[in-house]
Amino acid sequence: MARITASVYTSHVPAIGAAIDMKKTGEDYWKPVFKGYEFSKEWLKNEKPDVIFLVFNDHATAFSLDFIPTFAIGTAAEYTPADEGWGPRPVPKVIGHPQLAAHIAQSVIQDDFDLTIVNKMDVDHGLTVPLSLMCGEPQAWPCPVIPFAVNVVQYPVPSGRRCYMLGQAIGRAIRSYDEDLNVQIWGTGGMSHQLQGPRAGLINREWDNAFLDQLIADPDALSKKPHIDYVREAGSEGIELVMWLIARGAMSDAAGGPKPKVAHRFYHVPASNTAVGHLILENA
Repeated sequence: MARITASVYTSHVPAIGAAIDMKKTGEDYWKPVFKGYEFSKEWLKNEKPDVIFLVFNDHATAFSLDFIPTFAIGTAAEYTPADEGWGPRPVPKVIGHPQLAAHIAQSVIQDDFDLTIVNKMDVDHGLTVPLSLMCGEPQAWPCPVIPFAVNVVQYPVPSGRRCYMLGQAIGRAIRSYDEDLNVQIWGTGGMSHQLQGPRAGLINREWDNAFLDQLIADPDALSKKPHIDYVREAGSEGIELVMWLIARGAMSDAAGGPKPKVAHRFYHVPASNTAVGHLILENA
């Protein structure tokens, strides 16, 4: 049977992707950001996942304001990096895992969660930047990736509670897949940031680190935090953090198992006026 061995959480700041692509990672401004992922790159090489289930949000590339699914699972065999206005990032195409993706869709929909099935989709920085941070600049990504897009762009967006419960359903689906696979689930986006209005540039270190503390120790209680708290404390784009609750809900302790081990934790500000948070949890 498939097993979820770890969850990975990281911001997906687009400027980080640009810094990698433009070979600026050694500049003084960017060095502290990338230093926080040195452990993670080695950890991923050692853990060698067979599949990554990657939770992210699209930024008006695959989905426009004409059509925004709340939850969308990619079931294609491959995904091309999106052109976000200045050409696609020079990164490998993303290879999917249609069989596991179809199984998860079947299981989760039968578990009373409505998913949009996406058989063709370009993937933007929300998905490719986390892969770059964790994998560096390879000729090919180390394993297949199942993209899972969440609407945190156009209100109404799903509640943290709904995301956590969805993660539990995804965990059940993966564990019921009849193949011996090492699966990691990644939650991306956040942390505190606001891109527009009089509070543009807002970063809340104290709130971000309290979020990380509670994500580790008591995700069930954290899932009940209302949207207004995210917006007030973490900025208008801080709502992206509900996606981390999907990854957290898939971990074993959310199904009655033991608490996960913290393998790595990192926090840094700023990166393009955004807080960067990163966490790796390993299932016992």
